[in-house]
Amino acid sequence: KMLRRVLLTALFMGALPSLAEVSQGHISVVLLGATGDLAKKYLWQGLFQLYMDQVSSGHSFTFHGAALTALEPGQRLMFDVLKKLACPPDESPNRCAVLKDQFLKLSQYHQLKTAENYTVLNREIETLLRQEGLKEAGRIFYFSVPPFAYTEIARHINSSCRPPPGAWLRVVLEKPFGHDLESAQQLAAELTSFFREEEMYRVDHYLGKQAVAHILPFRDQNRQFLDPIWNRHHVERVEIVLKETVDAKGRTSFYEQYGVIRDVLQNHLTEALMFLAMELPANVSRAEEVLQCKLQAFQSLRGLEKNSAVLGQYQAYASQVQEELQKAQDYISTTPTFAGVLIHSDNLRWEGVPFLLTSGKALDERVGYVRVLFKNRAYCTQSETLRDAGQSQCKAKQIIFYIGHGALKTPAVLVSRNLFRPVMPEGSWREAVGQSDLHIFGQPLSDYYVYSPVKERDAYSVLISNIYHGRKDFFITTENLLASWGFWTPLLDSISHQPLRLYPGGVENQHLLDFEMVSGEVAFTLAEPVELLNPSGLMPSDYRTIQSKFRQSPLVSAWSEDLISQLASDIEKTASRTVAHSGQFHLALSGGSSPAVLFQRLARHHYAFPWKHTHIWLVDERCVPLSDTESNFFSLHNHLLQNVRVPYFNVHPMPVHLNQRLCVEEDRGTELYAKEIMALVANASFDLVLLGVGTDGHTASLFPRSENGLEGAQTVVLTESPVKPHQRMSLSLPLINKARQVFVLVLGKGKHDITTLLSRVGHEPRKWPISGVSPSSGQLVWYVDYEALLG
Repeated sequence: KMLRRVLLTALFMGALPSLAEVSQGHISVVLLGATGDLAKKYLWQGLFQLYMDQVSSGHSFTFHGAALTALEPGQRLMFDVLKKLACPPDESPNRCAVLKDQFLKLSQYHQLKTAENYTVLNREIETLLRQEGLKEAGRIFYFSVPPFAYTEIARHINSSCRPPPGAWLRVVLEKPFGHDLESAQQLAAELTSFFREEEMYRVDHYLGKQAVAHILPFRDQNRQFLDPIWNRHHVERVEIVLKETVDAKGRTSFYEQYGVIRDVLQNHLTEALMFLAMELPANVSRAEEVLQCKLQAFQSLRGLEKNSAVLGQYQAYASQVQEELQKAQDYISTTPTFAGVLIHSDNLRWEGVPFLLTSGKALDERVGYVRVLFKNRAYCTQSETLRDAGQSQCKAKQIIFYIGHGALKTPAVLVSRNLFRPVMPEGSWREAVGQSDLHIFGQPLSDYYVYSPVKERDAYSVLISNIYHGRKDFFITTENLLASWGFWTPLLDSISHQPLRLYPGGVENQHLLDFEMVSGEVAFTLAEPVELLNPSGLMPSDYRTIQSKFRQSPLVSAWSEDLISQLASDIEKTASRTVAHSGQFHLALSGGSSPAVLFQRLARHHYAFPWKHTHIWLVDERCVPLSDTESNFFSLHNHLLQNVRVPYFNVHPMPVHLNQRLCVEEDRGTELYAKEIMALVANASFDLVLLGVGTDGHTASLFPRSENGLEGAQTVVLTESPVKPHQRMSLSLPLINKARQVFVLVLGKGKHDITTLLSRVGHEPRKWPISGVSPSSGQLVWYVDYEALLG
């Protein structure tokens, strides 16, 4: 019997003649997980705020709390929460009391456990509407439950609790939305089998934070000031930061699975990044345009590498995990509780501008902000004490979206007075008066125009209002979700076993977590204090002797990062020596993942490299268009060529794509490349060839028992790979062996078996093509990391 008399609220609030005459329709809100922590802290308060805001809108409401708990105890738990609901300070006590009383009467508890429970709920909603003569406008189902429960609940809603045709359905989903790209894809596929994209509202509560939510409107309303300066020519860097003083105590079961990057950076901070980096649509009120621009911004982000991040863990975390999760005393957690990540966008607006995303637990203060720091080209002759903040071009220029807490203790937008006086919406933001002696980023508050919200709103209240209004641009679409996970997952995979910097927590951290940007990477500024663990615990059997030769050729071995550094230095030395002797340097490079790390090293650390006099050739290529992500040239371009100044005519991609077709013999691509080599490379002897090794012993695109390229007079050949794409073009083994120097790079545990095998076999190129690499009048050097060498 559903609260018939309470629907007369509209009569009370507006003295209206009858519900049926004025109602724009009835909305049923179902909160799943109604007795959980999130519901208690935020969601019921947000729903009450929605009711207060919309009670006179013409819609009528009922609120259905639901959980697995049985009816009586569940009802008791839920109403204990509802009785503590509060009105905003500016609400009159009388109106507050009436509205709270009505809200409680419009709310009821249901046990939703079985398919039958959902059928009964649907029947109750339909009966109520029929009795009151109301048309159904729509239903909101808020999933405040763990993601593993999503699929079953979605199935029940879809089969027996959908609203009738003509009424909308809005399903609200809370993070985490997966653990990585694969799990996010799986969860998305399951949900899209029950709900349409327009029915799903994935919540990131940061999008409800007033300062974050105002980034796009601010950019839109201040286009006249920002258009000339919102770009790489004027912006020095962007910082997006969320610092917490609390630790993970009591939440380690969640935190061990997710860590700080999945918990904060992949979602909250990335969404703020999108609002800053995306192109501004013509109409920021059109959700479709905003979401499309966000997706384009994702696509322009440069991929993250292991050196794009610094990671830490507060010292008490390990013992908290051991205690709460009953782990053994020797259990070592590799979960980061602090992360600083450097992100770059490769679009024309932001190329070269560093975006720093930082978050951590057990830090010195609780604060969140988005800070855009502008370049300062001025030199001011006058003494600093005599300068006026509004006129001096020497003071820092910045725009800060202050999310909350910290020194200001309130959301705010701050703009340096020497930039411009911003346009702000009068009804929702007001200029702060009576400037205090506070300092923000080293400057007195009086140096800024400061604006704060007229009415401070909780993030969930903002988002629930946006759900009611159907504002999809405040939520995460499936496409944007998968784009975000696609961006973050490679970094998460690469750092899964990376050592973490331990920090004591709070003010004692001092400078331990400070980090700096160097050549497109980040590193801690202070060397980590080293503790020697069990110094006397090693036995003679724990040591391995590493020979200085491998297959009778010189061997260089180290941990992978040090090895790449050494290899890059050796290539630069060879290049400089060759250019000094003959005026040019012919370098042939292989594709694959191992060289990609080397290419980045060369681009970011070797500024003395004689690129102007270097010719770049390909050792092998896959028979795909050069713009295809699987192309070796595409990888070479992305990781090296676009970052260095090699003359256009010195770059020689393999001609695999001729006459609008790929690697067809009649097109004679191999002959073209062979002729180009003969014309430009003296005696067809490359100065340096860089090779890798496959787990089957292949090198370049010369595979075991290959019919072409292992012997004979041909210098460039078409070959067949056992894995897709099958067709390849490759330099032949005889041509490789004419090189003056050949470096072979072998990285990772996955190459340990083939490395061990190669150390024992002789010259058998038909079985193991790499064993046939033996420069006739040049030098062969092996660069093998410890994991490949020792396992």
